[in-house]
Amino acid sequence: MATIRPFRALRYDEAAAGPLAALVAPPYDVITPEQRAAFLARSPYNVVHLTLPDSEEQAAADLADWRHDGVLVEDAEPSYWWLAQDYVGPDGIARRRDGFVAALRVEPYDKRVVLPHERTHAGPKEGRLRLLRATRTQLEPIFLLWDGTIELDGLGEPDIAAEEGGVTARLWRLGAEFGDALGEELHDAQLLIADGHHRYETALAFHAEDGTEESAWMLVVIVPTDQEGVTIFPTHRLAASIDGVTGTPIDQPGDDLPGLVLYRGGGRYELLTGDGLDPELVDGLAPEGVTYTPYAREAVAAVDRGEAAAAFLLRPTRIEDVWAVAGRGDVLPQKSTFFYPKLTSGLLLMPL
Repeated sequence: MATIRPFRALRYDEAAAGPLAALVAPPYDVITPEQRAAFLARSPYNVVHLTLPDSEEQAAADLADWRHDGVLVEDAEPSYWWLAQDYVGPDGIARRRDGFVAALRVEPYDKRVVLPHERTHAGPKEGRLRLLRATRTQLEPIFLLWDGTIELDGLGEPDIAAEEGGVTARLWRLGAEFGDALGEELHDAQLLIADGHHRYETALAFHAEDGTEESAWMLVVIVPTDQEGVTIFPTHRLAASIDGVTGTPIDQPGDDLPGLVLYRGGGRYELLTGDGLDPELVDGLAPEGVTYTPYAREAVAAVDRGEAAAAFLLRPTRIEDVWAVAGRGDVLPQKSTFFYPKLTSGLLLMPL
């Protein structure tokens, strides 16, 4: 059973902090060094000062100062929130994705309440654990999928709204009766991690060492899958070396790929075959020097510019395939799924 509860959100007071658009950012793990510098310069209170600080100690000091000075203010009462994100995907289609924001009790994976679908690495978790120890605050939510349906009508004007990176996020505070109904809906639910594997595992590790009831909870956005706005796009692979990989030559494919495609440059495309999903097939071929891009045209152009030896062009991983992998207790290679858009950080924080 997934256990959720409302939480007392820690939020920016724009009267003290300035416009929310200058304070929010994408999740820490998709921000490049150049983007980090730009967000830090955007405002002395931008959330990146906390999520990607110079040091964990500095993040804790900034957080304490911002709370003392009224830049961040904690709500008097716990609440659930409804989140809507309006966006245009990499395919050029406008969509809306909805979900609800709650505190979730973390459970080990073997409880089969929260399911992973991608591998993680130790390095990022060590850094996130140090930050969580220092701040004792969930600084940004993770993104979970739930195979269910919720419809809310007549929400009115949002309590919070901000645009970042072409995505407009709107948040509405929800009444307590919503939580009672939602708890019943989630009684036998399994939740799938879409984005945030490292942070979830960090929360588990922190609770194991901290041992308090407060550390058993983390900030999440739970997104019902039964909506058109839940989209997965592929992440294509660029490789410095592919060492003997060969396929069947094909003409240049259209947007709907016939399978896993290898691009060698000079207009040469090959179709690769094998058992498994496209990310698993690429992983099994063991290319070297792999980098990633969500844009097939950029992958092809990078090869033509001589920046990579070849590109693997992948089809999107279907949501039902992700559930199937997670349901049998397996995981996919990193960056097997590109859930778009990312959640916006800085809208709601959760002190422990």
